[in-house]
Amino acid sequence: MDQQYNPRDVEQQARTYWEENNTFTVKEEPGKPKYYCLSMFPYPSGKLHMGHVRNYTIGDVISRYQRMQGKNVMQPMGWDAFGLPAENAAIANKTAPAKWTHANIAYMKNQLKQLGFGYDWNRELATCKPDYYRWEQWFFARLYEKGLVYKKMSTVNWDPIDQTVLANEQVVDGRGWRSGALVEQKKIPQWFIRITDYAEELLNDLDELEDWPEQVKTMQRNWIGKSVGTELTFPLKGREDALDVYTTRPDTLMGVTYMAVAAEHPIAKAASERYREVAEFVEQCRNSKVAEADMATMEKKGIDTGYKAIHPLTQEEIPVYVANFVLMEYGTGALMAVPGHDDRDHEFALKYRLPIKQVIAATDSREIDVQERAFTEKGVLVSSGKYNGMTSEEAFDAIANYLEENGIGKRTVNYRLRDWGVSRQRYWGAPIPMMTLEDGTERPVPDDQLPITLPEDVEMDGVQSPIKADPEWAKTSYEGQPATLETDTFDTFMESSWYYARFCSPNYDKGMLDPAAANYWLPVDQYIGGIEHAILHLLYARFFHKLLRDVGLVNSSEPFNRLLCQGMVLAETYYREDDNGGKIWISPADVVTEKDDKGQVTRAVHKDDGKPVVAGGVTKMSKSKNNGIDPQAIIDEHGADTVRLFMMFAAPPEQSLEWSDSGVEGAHRFLKRLWRMVSEHTESGTVPALDTTDLGEGQRNLRRKTHETIAKVSDDVSRRLTFNTSIAAVMELLNDVSKLTDDEPQSLAVRQEALDTAVLVLSPIVPHICHQLWHALGHEEPVVDASWPEADKDAMVRSEIQVVLQVNGKVRAKADVPANIEKSALEALALENENVVRFTEGKTVRKVIVVPGKLVNVVAN
Repeated sequence: MDQQYNPRDVEQQARTYWEENNTFTVKEEPGKPKYYCLSMFPYPSGKLHMGHVRNYTIGDVISRYQRMQGKNVMQPMGWDAFGLPAENAAIANKTAPAKWTHANIAYMKNQLKQLGFGYDWNRELATCKPDYYRWEQWFFARLYEKGLVYKKMSTVNWDPIDQTVLANEQVVDGRGWRSGALVEQKKIPQWFIRITDYAEELLNDLDELEDWPEQVKTMQRNWIGKSVGTELTFPLKGREDALDVYTTRPDTLMGVTYMAVAAEHPIAKAASERYREVAEFVEQCRNSKVAEADMATMEKKGIDTGYKAIHPLTQEEIPVYVANFVLMEYGTGALMAVPGHDDRDHEFALKYRLPIKQVIAATDSREIDVQERAFTEKGVLVSSGKYNGMTSEEAFDAIANYLEENGIGKRTVNYRLRDWGVSRQRYWGAPIPMMTLEDGTERPVPDDQLPITLPEDVEMDGVQSPIKADPEWAKTSYEGQPATLETDTFDTFMESSWYYARFCSPNYDKGMLDPAAANYWLPVDQYIGGIEHAILHLLYARFFHKLLRDVGLVNSSEPFNRLLCQGMVLAETYYREDDNGGKIWISPADVVTEKDDKGQVTRAVHKDDGKPVVAGGVTKMSKSKNNGIDPQAIIDEHGADTVRLFMMFAAPPEQSLEWSDSGVEGAHRFLKRLWRMVSEHTESGTVPALDTTDLGEGQRNLRRKTHETIAKVSDDVSRRLTFNTSIAAVMELLNDVSKLTDDEPQSLAVRQEALDTAVLVLSPIVPHICHQLWHALGHEEPVVDASWPEADKDAMVRSEIQVVLQVNGKVRAKADVPANIEKSALEALALENENVVRFTEGKTVRKVIVVPGKLVNVVAN
């Protein structure tokens, strides 16, 4: 073998072998255990970033390990290819989204291949291809037939100058990103899927996902947001209608001091017709839509409608306000405000000088002043008439019973989850397969007319979707009648919600899925992706899987058995301030730094002009901070295996990883050392068969270390998924290999076993170099087809162990002793130890505590 490690040649040879031999092409083998490993597929933005590299390296390591376990491993890859960024890029680059997308796919695919990922490229799919979204359209029609799809009016961002709907990302400081016009809230008809019909099942089935991070399950539970409460009615003075509200705290009912309704509520509309001030406030609310996540921190604003609600228990008159923190799309669009026991209601009451009543007291002796701050805990009722003295739990039942008995309320279960709005007014997405007939009725597009294809040779003007701008595109017919196609496209979450299933039979043209293939591979055994997808993507995918089950395409209820959410990749940031005090971010590649012993930046200058730049700290790699590291540059300089090794060694997969140039260089040095050790070993002569019956002490020690390494790495990779500690264990093994330097035949044999082991267990992480080294070590079969090594328990038996000797719990010495030493002998050895004697001199030994195989503690005073 070559004396020098040349990553470019080594990696090209390995990749050529895998490609020519279709190494990672798989098919269903019913008699063989399967393993489906899937990493979340990328959006084809143009280049891989380090987050991609980390995600896909983790998946590849797991896949290759499971292959070495003798399993039929499928690891596919595809492209989440629809979406708004392609439209924006097409406008900026004066091209069509399809052309831009396909060019990016080709470039990124080549990058993935350079990194040596073991994908079955025969299964590659792109969600923008008609042979993919055809079946999504077919499935939507089935859901419509089952009553799970409906259309209703919903509020969107409307640009009054460009006359178009804007995505949330296209609204900047309340204005259209292109026109600069103040964005209005406008209601238009949109399509929805009834995910709420599955809310309870989606919630309950989380308990079955034992190998999901608890954090993710908690996030999903909170998003589904099941609550048990009471619906009740507040009559309106002088009006025939009433305010229906939902509360989880009927025990606080006697503390209601005002009502609040959304700007879109009928009462707000009625008040707007009576009072100009109310109309102006309502219009202000309508045109300043706030994301739900911002509701807690935004300034609470409101206006009195002039209407009074009648308290259902006390018959008191209560003012009704329009409030900017009440959303029409959640619940009834109205709420009963209890400022003494709700922080939001309290803030609003203070601002508008509304009464604040205490109706719940603490169960302990604490004094509560609800005028200063809301008391939000459950407790004991006060100032609540006949309910005084009841606990919150007792009052819940008593008040709910009263409301039900008097026909003014009922117990109910509510969910925070809302139905999934799948309509988008953008162009670059799958057309929604619905049509409207001349008489206004709507029908799904017949199956024999699918797919409804998106025209790809278009010009983007940034104002209107090409299929909305072209009336000819929408013209069609239904049973001889003229009809018009829907010009909205699907939310891109639709495509990413079932791609994992299509990978099982991506070329199947007789249906959405080949049930035999889907039920062989599914569910996915290991799914890997960022925590940012913990709620919507994973929730929608789980929902889609249950829909697939209910139309008979799969027989499982959950799509992903095991979930790993990899941490972010972090990097240093650098900047200079411009004349206005803004920051101009500078790439780390353009900065020369000096660091102290702890790795902290002490000086940083721009490499072009030598002038200082400011170190902005470590944060997530991003375009906005210009601190991304181009993986291609690292591959070109050090090779793909170096990138893979650094990614797996720098941190456990679920934790954030800080990019380090010195860490990358260290990974490269390790690979060169591994190459050199194998090269030197192959030049040592013929290696005899290993004879374990007559090994010297040094040979036994190395063999023990070899098999301890196998045991540790096997556990780290399979159960714990801590690849960094497995790499560290191999590094320790190689240190021990370097200590056994003689050329005695059995030393060669023991070294061969150790190096074989190192190459085998590293091969999932650094597959290219291991492909070469495995052959260099004399093996004919490729390492990718080798079996994972098994630890020999007999080899791990120690003849000696090290025990700690303590005096009064403090370590005073360590001693190597026979592994089978008797307890009495161990006590005697400890009491005779020179350091133990020194620290017990002049004292009385009260007792000696022996923990077999670990320590002896001499207690003396």
